[in-house]
Amino acid sequence: MPDFVANAVSKEFDTPTGPLRILDGISTELDRGQNMAVIGDSGSGKSTFLHIAGTLDLPSSGSVSLMGSDFTELNENQLAQFRNENIGFIFQEHHLLPQLTALENVLLPMVATGETDSNSIQRGKDLLDSVGLSDRLDHRPAALSGGERQRVAVARALIQEPILLLADEPTGSLDQANAEKTGQLLLDLQSQHNMILICVTHSSKLASVFQNQTRLVDGRFATV
Repeated sequence: MPDFVANAVSKEFDTPTGPLRILDGISTELDRGQNMAVIGDSGSGKSTFLHIAGTLDLPSSGSVSLMGSDFTELNENQLAQFRNENIGFIFQEHHLLPQLTALENVLLPMVATGETDSNSIQRGKDLLDSVGLSDRLDHRPAALSGGERQRVAVARALIQEPILLLADEPTGSLDQANAEKTGQLLLDLQSQHNMILICVTHSSKLASVFQNQTRLVDGRFATV
């Protein structure tokens, strides 16, 4: 069985005029070490798919599994634990806490589970070094550039050694030079850590460097 499986996933939202179907029976499979870019217009369901893939939402029908664990069979507490241990998230906006240093922001997911120790701190430092920020450990977000803040967010997403890394428009707020650097950094780290990477993006240029590309059209995956 593939490591990540989305099987006939549909998602509907209730509206005053009736159900609105955003995803319509989409399926995909990925193994560790593979990556996929999902492109599509605004409102096409890209972020909805990513939220379902990351257990932040559940499908109206169909199923999603990671390493054999079907998300629809887990309760809310089990989902939260599974998400924290196995899934990393990178968003368009970095969502760093302004009062914390770069290193403290990277360590936040481990602080939440009470797992911060000397090994965790060293891992955080190593991750910041891997994204080129070894000289920014004690800098707060306001003292970092936009590209640097996004790289801190990348390091934070990797602190728990996730199996699945999800990126929602990770270069959308960056200039072209930083966007290209961040996109390549994601692919390099995904390969180094043998993760599954799913990235949703408006950028066909970013999508073109991924192993697999698909487009969301009318709630369904279409070949790019």
